[in-house]
Amino acid sequence: MQRTSVSSSNIASIGYDAKQQILEVEFLKGSVYQYSGVSESLYTGLMSADSHGNYLDTYIKKGSFPYRQIQ
Repeated sequence: MQRTSVSSSNIASIGYDAKQQILEVEFLKGSVYQYSGVSESLYTGLMSADSHGNYLDTYIKKGSFPYRQIQ
C-alpha cells in the first residue's frame, strides 16, 4: 500500500485502501499497523487533522477497530 508522509511527532506516513477499508499507519519508530473497517471519511479526517496522532488515538484506536502489526 502506498503511504503519504505526514508531519507528526509520532507518525511517519499514512496509507488507505478505500476498497478494503484498511488504514495503514507507519510510526516514526518503524512499526507499521493496519486498521480494518475504517471509513473513507475517517481517513479524510485523519489526513486533514491538525494533530494526526490525536485524531488517530481518539477516533481509530479508541474506536475499537481491529488492527494488526505488519512490521
